[in-house]
Amino acid sequence: MNWIEALIIAIVEGLTEFLPISSTGHMIITQKILGIENSEFVRAFIVNIQFGAILSVVVLYWKRFFQSLKFYYKLFIAFIPAAVFGLLFSDIIDELLESVVVVAVSLVLGGIILVFVDSWFKDNSKKDQEVTYKKSFIIGLFQVIAMIPGVSRSASTIIGGMTQKLTKKNAAEFSFFLAVPTMFAASGYKLLENYKSITTDNIGILIFGNVIAFIVAMLAIKSFISFLTKNGFKAFGYYRIVVGLIILILLASGYQLNIV
Repeated sequence: MNWIEALIIAIVEGLTEFLPISSTGHMIITQKILGIENSEFVRAFIVNIQFGAILSVVVLYWKRFFQSLKFYYKLFIAFIPAAVFGLLFSDIIDELLESVVVVAVSLVLGGIILVFVDSWFKDNSKKDQEVTYKKSFIIGLFQVIAMIPGVSRSASTIIGGMTQKLTKKNAAEFSFFLAVPTMFAASGYKLLENYKSITTDNIGILIFGNVIAFIVAMLAIKSFISFLTKNGFKAFGYYRIVVGLIILILLASGYQLNIV
């Protein structure tokens, strides 16, 4: 992986991490299009630059992180399901991360859900918007679904919040907050797992990727909240369906997007 490839993937991560279109799926697709070898360092890079993106949440919403200990208890409760499933099925998850077909199918199926999700939860009241411990755990269960590449952690947790009667805005913000412990743990775990692949020759690229992802994510978060509040999920749903179908058509026609 060279600096230009790192820049492109980091921009993709920053733009998509908090959108309901699957950042991991888009990075895998970008990796294949660019023809980047699927080395240990590349796999570590794709997971670890998410750390840069989640730091943007801490910076933008720093006051919320100093509210009370209850805030952290709720995040911890929501984090537990993903932590347990992640440890139990890490090998299976790693295998799925290598499949462009899984990403494409997940994009299409998730897109269909997003096209209709606004109408399913249109009656969500602005009352009772407190995220309780029970709601936190249920949202955490939805986050587990996002371990399938292409599903989107953001989409699954936001929808999980909406099933608990949260507005789109409040559900999206809790999804952002939950990304902090979740992606920090995932990045840390992958860093420990692949630390031997990070050398003095490529650590600069990893740091560079995190910085770019952080800057781009800062710009993307505010835009997403505004767009989601005004327009809902439908546009993201159609986008996912189109991208997923294009990939499936390319694969069916013999275009090489498979693991190199």
